[in-house]
Amino acid sequence: MKATGNRLELQYPSPWSLDRDDGYARWRRDKLDSYEAALKAPPIAIENLAEPSESERKLLMLRCSKTNLALYRSPAEDADEIGIRIALRRFSDRLGLRIAERHRSAGEQGIVALRVTDAQRQRGYIPYSRNRMNWHTDGYYNAPDNQIRAMVLHCVRPADDGGENRFLDPEIAYIRLRDENPDHIRALMHPRAMTIPENREPDGSLRPESTGPVFSVDAAGRLAMRFTARTRSIRWRDDPATEAAVAALMEILNGDDPLALRARLGPGEGILCNNVLHNRTGFDPDKGRESRRLIFRIRFHNRIPTPEQTS
Repeated sequence: MKATGNRLELQYPSPWSLDRDDGYARWRRDKLDSYEAALKAPPIAIENLAEPSESERKLLMLRCSKTNLALYRSPAEDADEIGIRIALRRFSDRLGLRIAERHRSAGEQGIVALRVTDAQRQRGYIPYSRNRMNWHTDGYYNAPDNQIRAMVLHCVRPADDGGENRFLDPEIAYIRLRDENPDHIRALMHPRAMTIPENREPDGSLRPESTGPVFSVDAAGRLAMRFTARTRSIRWRDDPATEAAVAALMEILNGDDPLALRARLGPGEGILCNNVLHNRTGFDPDKGRESRRLIFRIRFHNRIPTPEQTS
């Protein structure tokens, strides 16, 4: 299995075809062969976040090519938020990633600050609260042709208490579901599997209704996923196969999959990923004390390139 240009090239039939199992079986074997070792490897040390070395870049891309995510650790900066934003923008540029944020909360450098706030534009949205966040991929409400392909979460200051994330590669979720019942994949690949209703933003702008599949395959032959475990403001296709598939996926996510990664990011630490499934525990429950937790989030239109794509 190798990548040439932006395309995934396989020496066997497409793993995503449900009409034959040989391509899937070979891809599954390759995927799982060294997955756990790569997932449990220590965070990649980045000496200078704004200027990652060639070897650091290649290691980040290699880790992401195996597991779709990579933890990294850079020197903890002082509370110079503008400087950290600039460094993160340079970091993403060095990886060839295209900023996707046209988000209501995007600040300097196209970066969103995830912190507890009562500001009007963030009020009522869970990412800006102390509450736990359920499983989702970022931008699940986007239209299928405008998906978020990759993202960075970078910790400036952690919570005093809580704020742990769990991450699960969508390709692992795909394997678990297909192994249980290929009909789950058929249901979740239906073009009308999941609908996010329109939403009126505080500034009066309208986010239109978005309908599409949970799992899809992009033009480069890569698996993509859009999903949220929320039960409000979502409509699932009304048929038994979709109901069974969603229930099976939730059982996987609420279980203790050995290939899910737990991480509580510290200052200067972050995760680079191809928009994997993730959640967050609640944090700093004492509302009589200000929460200092600050995470910078950057989202991208394109996937993280593989080392072969940049050599």
